[in-house]
Amino acid sequence: MKLRLLALSCSTPAVSNAFVFSVPPQTRSLAATTTALNNYATKWSPSGAAAAVVTAGEEAHNGYACTSPSTGAAATVTARGGARNSYARTKWSPSSGAALYATDTPPPSSWSPSSDAVYDAVRAELALLMDNPSWDDGSLAPLFLRLAWHSSGTYDAATGTGGSNGAGMRFANEAADPENAGLNAARAFLEPVKRKYPAVSYSDLWILAAYVGLAHTGGPVLEFKGGRVDHPDDSYFENHMEYGRLPAAEKYCCPHLDDSNVEASLDGSGRVTGWEGLCDHVRNEVFYRMGFDDREIVALLCGGHVYGRCHPTASGYAGPWVEDMTQFSNEYASDMIDDEWTLVGHGDTWLDAQGAEELRPAPGNRQFVNQVQGVVDDKPPNQMILLSDMILAWDADFRVHLEAYAEDEARLKSDFGAAFKKLTELGCNVPKCPMHLAGNFGVVDNEGDWMT
Repeated sequence: MKLRLLALSCSTPAVSNAFVFSVPPQTRSLAATTTALNNYATKWSPSGAAAAVVTAGEEAHNGYACTSPSTGAAATVTARGGARNSYARTKWSPSSGAALYATDTPPPSSWSPSSDAVYDAVRAELALLMDNPSWDDGSLAPLFLRLAWHSSGTYDAATGTGGSNGAGMRFANEAADPENAGLNAARAFLEPVKRKYPAVSYSDLWILAAYVGLAHTGGPVLEFKGGRVDHPDDSYFENHMEYGRLPAAEKYCCPHLDDSNVEASLDGSGRVTGWEGLCDHVRNEVFYRMGFDDREIVALLCGGHVYGRCHPTASGYAGPWVEDMTQFSNEYASDMIDDEWTLVGHGDTWLDAQGAEELRPAPGNRQFVNQVQGVVDDKPPNQMILLSDMILAWDADFRVHLEAYAEDEARLKSDFGAAFKKLTELGCNVPKCPMHLAGNFGVVDNEGDWMT
């Protein structure tokens, strides 16, 4: 079997069965050697220092994880179609954190953005990534949705800065935003697609991955507009951006000092003291700043938080919002209204005894869960709601829309699709002619401008 391996700045030893393709400059070389199926080694070193050796065992065709030597972040590796002689492997560069790609199918040496066949191939690559049994609940769609949301949600209408144009999260400053914790995994999963189709900007790829994920999971099917341009370095953030543009789950709420008694922070109506400040943060400091109204805010949260789960090691919160977190629905809205919710902190170890340890947040954080202490018979599937979610039920103007979406999934799907498309296009000089997922992506002229 031949494995094609992308190397960085290291030189590939000459071997009789190696061959090199013409590939983008940043990949430097592409070599393949014939080796045994279950035992091969990859040697690489961006700096020319000691080589790293990776050996794949029998489990390789089912999926395994590599770890970044610099960040400790994991990159999941999965089989293509489950075939032992056809799978992709992602590996990290110790200097940049970028992923290297190995596959049985080489990328094209050159291509044009006007080629429908190439964009069909990009969409096909993205669709193949979505179902991944080794990741969370078996789907990467929620992860890609969060990447697109967080790369877009930095937009500021007053200054025209931020937004998905630029893909600034590739660089240290934006990546270091606490609200972006864990998204290095999303970027790593998409790196092989980027390296295979280098003419697609990171900015466009991240948004397109979310669109494909939404369609793949029964969500709205959105028209895609391309033309985003990547920032060349971190200077854009340094000159135009600041932390705090993304929503924080407990901002301005009354702090709590005892993780074993978080209920002491509730007021007489069962709401967290200071929730009005959190509501103002979400409404005015985040979404009004980007140009959204109350209906759009509720639609974005109801549609976006039906996907995926929180991780104590990333956001500090824990568990899924809904029971079926890999399919679009209005369950988030209906459950928030209909279910009984209990405020918990890290010290609420009674959750462990009731089979709900996954709902215990990291120390210092609070969240609501759909479990009641001492009730173990007929308990519902483990779910949680953030304080920043609960304001949709507590604020009268937000609740009007929450109740509407709890009753009408089709309405939510339509409104969420429109609001998410708006979010992902803020700050981007995308062409007026929509480029459907089915084709016509335009061409780039000799000056580098996008043409429709």
